[in-house]
Amino acid sequence: MSSSERVRVRGLTIHRPIIYGNTARVLTPEERTKAPAEHTHKWTVALRSAASAPDSDIVGGADDIGHFIKRVTFKLHDTYQNPSRNIDKSPFELSETGWGEFEVQIRIVFVPESGEKTITLYHHLKLHPWTLTPPNPGEPIEAPSLEDAAKQGPVHSWQYDEIVFHEPYQNFLNILTQHTPTPLPKAKRRPVPFHLSHPESLEASKGGVPEFTTLMEKEEYDRIEEAKKSIIAEQNKWKDILFEKEKELEQLQKQLASSSSS
Repeated sequence: MSSSERVRVRGLTIHRPIIYGNTARVLTPEERTKAPAEHTHKWTVALRSAASAPDSDIVGGADDIGHFIKRVTFKLHDTYQNPSRNIDKSPFELSETGWGEFEVQIRIVFVPESGEKTITLYHHLKLHPWTLTPPNPGEPIEAPSLEDAAKQGPVHSWQYDEIVFHEPYQNFLNILTQHTPTPLPKAKRRPVPFHLSHPESLEASKGGVPEFTTLMEKEEYDRIEEAKKSIIAEQNKWKDILFEKEKELEQLQKQLASSSSS
């Protein structure tokens, strides 16, 4: 590798859209006979490119991201045998069976040419539908029976993100530019899955596979910006409270000093 290839391209930032998350479904009666007695679901956790291939029932994954990612390690719950699972080639995904939800650690190792440090993401493994409506207002929400859940179809839980490379090495930039990611569609082309839509929505009964779009990307950006504003406002509120308390403390200390000297 020449020295020029190891020079960072100053002032340049390049990003690659990804999604990470999981899909889960209820085990079939035949599968349950082969799985551990307490296991109820089969799930797949994955790190993929954000765009979906046309007419595919897979969320994301239109592009092979193996040109800039060398390894993905999924750290499962400690109750699993060999909980740290290394996936050394694309597709970076892992399938297992289980009965409970837990946090999955996703550790990403980039190809040596990148010169980038590893990064770690976290995903809460989702087995049950997001939209669970109690039978009557005020009553506790209960998960559907396995039979009902099996009829409703797979549960999806995915998050959009962007891996940002700031001032990449020239040779790594060459690799990235040789693999242009598939652009996200401007709007959804698929029906909304039942568990991601409102119970009263006409789309709720259509099923389908989620798909990330440029509109969703913008909405996610707007949500993040609103969250930042809320955090800043909350910080300012507590700063004001702290300032007032410090003034009160200062006055009390002066009163205490005055009473002690008299």
